[in-house]
Amino acid sequence: MNKALVAGAVIAAISTLTACGGSSDNEPQSVKFSLGVSDAPVNGANVVMLCFNQVELTGNGEGRQSFTIGADAVAADANDLCRDAQGNVIANTRGVDLLQLDGAKSEALISEAEFAAGNYGQLRLVIAEGSYVELAEGDRVPLRVPSNELKLGGVTLSAGGNFSYTLEFDLRKAMVNPVGQAGYLLKPTGLRLVDNSEVGHLTGQVAEGLLINNSCTVAPANAALPVATVYLYQGADRPLAELSDNGGANSYQPYASTNVYFDGVSEYHYSIGFIEADTYTAAVSCDIDDDPEAADPIVFLQAKNVTIAASATAVELDFVE
Repeated sequence: MNKALVAGAVIAAISTLTACGGSSDNEPQSVKFSLGVSDAPVNGANVVMLCFNQVELTGNGEGRQSFTIGADAVAADANDLCRDAQGNVIANTRGVDLLQLDGAKSEALISEAEFAAGNYGQLRLVIAEGSYVELAEGDRVPLRVPSNELKLGGVTLSAGGNFSYTLEFDLRKAMVNPVGQAGYLLKPTGLRLVDNSEVGHLTGQVAEGLLINNSCTVAPANAALPVATVYLYQGADRPLAELSDNGGANSYQPYASTNVYFDGVSEYHYSIGFIEADTYTAAVSCDIDDDPEAADPIVFLQAKNVTIAASATAVELDFVE
């Protein structure tokens, strides 16, 4: 009789602990995951059309988590912008003009997909044929991706979390025109996968007087042509003489870069989106040509420190005379 009473007490105690959250069995073991894409502009192109087909996460012992455009409820809808050589629409693709997604703009590929939590070793984006670059003069040339996949680093998704990531395409680094090959090649170099809860944005103006005093282009008739560039480097007080362009070999390599554009009236604007919260040096130059695979001559006019906080509100930083 006493043994029965003791056993009953133990069972009651375990039940009480479980009801109070003492067991991990009741903890959520899934996550929600969203992914969007954004871009920094590139010179010489009117359109950079990239054809997305699938998003995959691998690892975690759970096998592959795969989401197909237009086929899965959490994936973006397909559109008719990706076509084969015969002009036929390629099924389960979404064509995205990356040049429309500058600064803090983005386009969702995956929205709140729910799957097992854990450490996923790799994020892959499967790219379909049909991607292209429309050059400034109107010609279209193919845009190729090695093995038709963009392979990125992994992400850790803890149980019960709602994670939102953005893949930032810095085309000034990632898009190259290989000698002897038709069209452009898009490389993983220059792509940043960032957690949206840990990033901020940067925007600002460059004074026309600063441009004029340094013999830079001002008030171009075609407002789509850049007049200057802004580069961003991790860390404060980076010396101008030690700053590199995207293909250079100086001490400090760009974290990101963007163009400065005339607004058609009187101002010159730039913006860089999805920057990891940190302290940076921002520098402005009137040299707009930047081959990501070569060191180009570049002269920086001015540099300023800026601190980026994790916020949806952009930090404003102006370059003045």
